[in-house]
Amino acid sequence: MASLVRSTLMKNRGLWLPGFNAVRAMSAQAGPTPPFSTLSVSHPANAITHVELHRPDKRNAMNRAFWSEMVECFSQIAVDAECRVVVVSGAGKIFTAGIDLMDMASDVLQPGGDDTARTSWNLRRIITKYQETFSVIEKCPKPVVVAVHGACVGGGVDLITACDIRLCTQDAWFQVKEVDIGLAADVGTLQRLPKVIGSRSLVNELALTARKMYSDEAKSCGLVSRVFPDKEAMMAGALELAGEIAARSPVAVQGTKINLIYSRDHSVAEGLDYMATWNMSMLQTQDVMKSAQAAMEKKSPKEVPFSKL
Repeated sequence: MASLVRSTLMKNRGLWLPGFNAVRAMSAQAGPTPPFSTLSVSHPANAITHVELHRPDKRNAMNRAFWSEMVECFSQIAVDAECRVVVVSGAGKIFTAGIDLMDMASDVLQPGGDDTARTSWNLRRIITKYQETFSVIEKCPKPVVVAVHGACVGGGVDLITACDIRLCTQDAWFQVKEVDIGLAADVGTLQRLPKVIGSRSLVNELALTARKMYSDEAKSCGLVSRVFPDKEAMMAGALELAGEIAARSPVAVQGTKINLIYSRDHSVAEGLDYMATWNMSMLQTQDVMKSAQAAMEKKSPKEVPFSKL
């Protein structure tokens, strides 16, 4: 039996070894990727981009550089024809401790201005700038899979609710922390979380008490779709899921993401009208015929050579 297992593994090593090596590469980044100082960007597999929050010594706390680097990073990914799907994770022991209060205090507490009106305008500019840090994830046409391990606090919840698919480990926990530091969450959680988990009562409870939500509750309420025993298993699952998405037509995948977000924020009638307008041009693609032919020939989507987008 042992020899049979070894023989089978050797015959199929091409099927599993690339994935194993890719997972190892995803978890073995040496440091931030220049010009970034808070993010590590890699390409663990074809058409997949991995963005890792990389301040492990600071528990991936979100400092001033992070807020601008995320915008720059995802703006580049949005127009990168080589990328079809993104995986986001955190380096070190936890996903993120949220905002770096020591680094950000001067921006938030001392915005400047000659009077109340001007100070208020300056503070509004700062807030809307920080809101764009996570809105850029939602605006990116490439699907974004986020993989959470350990703590996901404050700004981390803002980040993950802007992503398309959320995975976590059994030891993960989530906390809308802002009320504990004297403010209302202002960069996305209060707007997106109600549409993610669907229970206004639960959202209110989490946002008003700042209590921790653990992985089992996160799964049952729909905040995450899958829970894994540890980070290694989660990253392998994230890579496998990303590979499935990347194998499909980028015209179909990106159109699906854009229309899902539009329909979330509009009525059914408006969503249908937008979809008809969208597909009156997007149906005129070779991808439809390629996909149909592959289905008739019982081929996997991974065998179809879709053009870059």
